[in-house]
Amino acid sequence: MSEPNDDRTWSRWTLDGTGGIERTEPTTAPAAGVPDSDPAPDLHIWDTWPLRTRSGEVASVDGWQVLISLTAPADVTPGERHDIAEHRYFVSRDGREWTDRGPVFGTDALGDEDAEGGDSPHNDALGTRQWAGSALYDDGDLYLFYTAAGDPDSEALSYTQRLAVGHGASVDTSGDGLTIEGPWTHEILLEADGEWYETQAQSGEMTYTFRDPWFFADPATGRTHLLFESNTPAASGDCGGDADQQAFNGCVGLAVSPSGDPLDWEFRPPIFDSVCVNQEIERPHVVVHEGRYYLLVSSHVDTFAPGLAGYDALYGFVADSLDGDYRPLNGSGLVVTNPATAPFQAYSWLAIPHGEELLVSGFLNYPGFNVDRLDEIAALSGEEQRRRFAGTLTPTLRVAVDGEETRIHGTLDHWAFPSGTETLPPLADEWSLPAEALEREPGITRTERRRAEGPFW
Repeated sequence: MSEPNDDRTWSRWTLDGTGGIERTEPTTAPAAGVPDSDPAPDLHIWDTWPLRTRSGEVASVDGWQVLISLTAPADVTPGERHDIAEHRYFVSRDGREWTDRGPVFGTDALGDEDAEGGDSPHNDALGTRQWAGSALYDDGDLYLFYTAAGDPDSEALSYTQRLAVGHGASVDTSGDGLTIEGPWTHEILLEADGEWYETQAQSGEMTYTFRDPWFFADPATGRTHLLFESNTPAASGDCGGDADQQAFNGCVGLAVSPSGDPLDWEFRPPIFDSVCVNQEIERPHVVVHEGRYYLLVSSHVDTFAPGLAGYDALYGFVADSLDGDYRPLNGSGLVVTNPATAPFQAYSWLAIPHGEELLVSGFLNYPGFNVDRLDEIAALSGEEQRRRFAGTLTPTLRVAVDGEETRIHGTLDHWAFPSGTETLPPLADEWSLPAEALEREPGITRTERRRAEGPFW
């Protein structure tokens, strides 16, 4: 699968000879409704990740687990949420019942300056808003890696993206729960170099991506890494020289910390790209299972190159080391997608290892919205858009892993992040879906982005 081109030796996603991307029973999630109870009914909640240790395990701090989510007030339309995204955190004793503790960095988007859990007087994070990342709890030190989105010096809304970190805060469990206490120090860690990773100026009219930093310490080598989503400049011979195809050039970028210091990073070449296949492979993360490295990304139906088709889905690839060579799981790379009856039910999946399984959670997007293209949401009133957007977490999928194949074989409740020591309930004897969940074929996508939720999303 690795296709050297000029100086490129990293793995590339190709769909040649795979028969395309198709829903199958092992890769299709069941239809999902909203949860019976929601820990934050006044918020839109989307990309979410747990506080983890350096080894990648979900952290337990005096028996508390922490989730961090992108959030916005629920009274804005779903598309507007990206322009005012704020990190908020939730705590739990059992990984199932979660309590909203307020904004991570202090400012409450709901207008409560004294939100529980933050003593920082204002949100001093970088950028005009903050997008997804990861969180590290390392011998009592807290690091929140995030995407600093937007240029504060620009009067217009901008889509500048840099990889940033907040550090220096502490975790307090002396009261009736866990709280994160400032002050924070914020730093820019990395900006696109224009060689391995496209700058915004190089991206032209295409969606720009340089975001989603994910901390990963390799258990085999002990080396410390940041994975991130970006785009890599296409070489002249890529895609048979077709410029339209070359514009679809997503990649999973890599930085290393020579010292292991979470504040000290140097670029390395990408470990994977989707040149000629897909423009936007989001929230990359790696799970190590039985000595293999499983690289997982989320992508959309409308970010595939002209003539190719896929779904809003979690895609995965497996290799024998972090550097590759990566091979697509299940033949095409499809690991989890939505049922045909609700093709935009969920998005932005994250896999956490649990024993012999992966537990995969995402956010509920538009469950029950049975359309071919998400831009149909734009024809609805703001009130109707808000009603249809769930803005909470999905049921957690239980995914079996067997070498280069995966299979959904069960579910847990919404918001379920059980600890690694918890024994999961027995699986049902059989796992099946109604035929209509598999029926819709992937549609040919558009060359230009026309997503309903604004120019970026």
